[in-house]
Amino acid sequence: MSNHMDVQKENGYDAWLHYPRSSHAENRPAWCNVIVVTGGDEVLQTAANELQRGLTSMFGQQPKINDVPVDVPFIALGTFKDHPLVAERFSAEEQADVNAEGYRIRGTEMINPAQSASYDAIKEPYVTVAGQTAPGVLYGVFHLLRWLQGRLDGELPLQATSKSSESSDGPFLDVLSNPVNPIRMINHWDNMDGSVERGYAGASIFYENNALTKNMDRLRDYARLLASVGIQSLSINNVNVHQVETELITDKYLSDVARLAAIFRAYGIQIYLSINYASPMQLGGLTTADPLDPGVAEWWRTKAREVYAAVPDLGGFVVKADSENRPGPFSYGRHHADGANMLADALQPYGGRIIWRCFVYDCKQDWRDRKTDRARAAFDHFKPLDGLFRDNVILQIKNGPMDFQVREPVSPLFGALQATQVLLEFQITQEYTGQQRHLCYLVPQWKEVLDFDTYAQGKGSTIKRIVSGSLGSNGSPASPSSTKYTNYGIAAVTNIGADTNWTGHLLAQSNLYGYGRLAWDPELSADEIADEWVRLTFGGHRNRSYTGNSKHLVPAIKKMLLDSWNIYESYTAPLGVGWMVSPGHHYGPDVDGYEYSMWGTYHFADCRGIGVDRTTTTGTGYVGQYCSPQADIYESTETCPDELLLFFHHVPYTHVLHSGQTVIQHIYDTHFEGAERAANLRDTWVSLRDHLDEAIYAQVLERLEHQTEHAQEWRDRINTYFYRKSGIADQKNRPIY
Repeated sequence: MSNHMDVQKENGYDAWLHYPRSSHAENRPAWCNVIVVTGGDEVLQTAANELQRGLTSMFGQQPKINDVPVDVPFIALGTFKDHPLVAERFSAEEQADVNAEGYRIRGTEMINPAQSASYDAIKEPYVTVAGQTAPGVLYGVFHLLRWLQGRLDGELPLQATSKSSESSDGPFLDVLSNPVNPIRMINHWDNMDGSVERGYAGASIFYENNALTKNMDRLRDYARLLASVGIQSLSINNVNVHQVETELITDKYLSDVARLAAIFRAYGIQIYLSINYASPMQLGGLTTADPLDPGVAEWWRTKAREVYAAVPDLGGFVVKADSENRPGPFSYGRHHADGANMLADALQPYGGRIIWRCFVYDCKQDWRDRKTDRARAAFDHFKPLDGLFRDNVILQIKNGPMDFQVREPVSPLFGALQATQVLLEFQITQEYTGQQRHLCYLVPQWKEVLDFDTYAQGKGSTIKRIVSGSLGSNGSPASPSSTKYTNYGIAAVTNIGADTNWTGHLLAQSNLYGYGRLAWDPELSADEIADEWVRLTFGGHRNRSYTGNSKHLVPAIKKMLLDSWNIYESYTAPLGVGWMVSPGHHYGPDVDGYEYSMWGTYHFADCRGIGVDRTTTTGTGYVGQYCSPQADIYESTETCPDELLLFFHHVPYTHVLHSGQTVIQHIYDTHFEGAERAANLRDTWVSLRDHLDEAIYAQVLERLEHQTEHAQEWRDRINTYFYRKSGIADQKNRPIY
């Protein structure tokens, strides 16, 4: 257990795991006094230690950890196959309902072991947390701790027992939870010099000065945070692999990689390495990296043997190839399946996976070219290869066709690939959504993506079914026991760094928490997740007086979160057109910043109108990559949703939206309203001051003050640009410059 000063805790270090002392501690459930866990499995011991830590913090009394049942109420932790007391609590059918990383929790009555096993014996309550595997038990422990904290804030009865539940013989707690997505992954874009590409929360927690960090406690605490929301995979270095990071697969650094793997292994997390496709040339002295060259294939087989000797449970490699000047198979006239399959064959004997990113496009486009469309690129490159990839290759696809904009459509590549395993890629770090200086809770955006229906195999072919593997060939579910079923899921670029509170903006922790919870269960609502996070984060010692009038704290902060994405969108790029940011660092307004660049990120605004024509009739044809009826909806301005109009169509400023406003008036109105609503976020926070810890209050206020000012800058820059372009005045005669 890491030791941290109180000041660190009060600055957000413990995040949602600070386990506040209960004002009802004297009503501690009797079963919180003893934890019974059998076996020496490392992850099970992690689970027992975490439960002990949480209960001690919440109730002020440390429970004992035993390896045999006792004659008092207790909590039993274990797997069905290794813990007889656990197994006997659940029928064979109930056990079979739990998948490899799922869990069951049951609070029930037990026969007092000190008495005879007769029906007249004294009964005592106890709780069982069970799984098929140790990680499942660990996830169950975090669920139990969340459940307990839900009762500590006074919203639910603390002392839940069968006597106050449905019947005298029924359980007072009965939970079955299985992760929907087999892979629930975090991607780090950390470099070994300590920098983090698109990082907004300080330096890397993994590396400094081209070496592994010496702060192992911080890494363990990070593993706790990830495991608490069900993350089970982690890539530990940037996909843009530079020279030093290329050497992570060599003897120079493999012992360090093994140390990292050991830390995360204790929390059920498997690590991955991002690799340089040209490693045979840069490390091995070969003259080629051609995937069909036998010498290249042999080099990778040898390298895989070395890597897995050092880290036997390495998840595999993450690969960015032929993208943004990274090397890849295109240099040799080969395609992506050639490159991915060669690497997959090298890793196959060890159970390793190749995660191959689909972020591939022409980054040297001529801005004069109105037909070449970056949005088309991923589909055009990978759809023809559907079905050609090995079983241990997974294609990682960004949620939209461009690059994590505040608003863009769902990538049509998901519906197009019907014989290839896929990972959905989100971005938790706020590259284009305020860089953790603005509040922008992204779970509502992710929910829209997951709920999007591709119609690829008829109605109900949603993204969440595709990426979970539950939508198999011809619409039938894939078998959970099949190898391919495990090669689906979600990955996300993390938002953490070495800042004390992990995410720079304390409220940005909600995105890391929300991602993990949503990856586990995509049916959770953005509201439910926000409610959980606020209660876990602002309960107890961070809340000075969680009684009486301060009860509005949770709904007030939750509303701030739930409104924030729409607020951010309203004062930045309008109607789905995207970008309009300063080149390079991507922060702040610059409407024409990328308009004449080689990156394919255009809005085509002129004196008459704005937007990109991506229709099949007169435009780039991108719309045709979707299945009907989505393609039909996007093709026409009559049916295209307002929020995506400028992504799919070039229209006059006087075009009337479904809302009844013209495009130009919508731009003016949303930017004035958005800046005002950003100021309201600050004002709401100020109103909560008396109910918040002073340090927590101050650090969030500083960010919200900046957001208020910066939203005004966005408002004035965008509105002035379009007023000068169009010559059309604001109907409400507000200040535009």
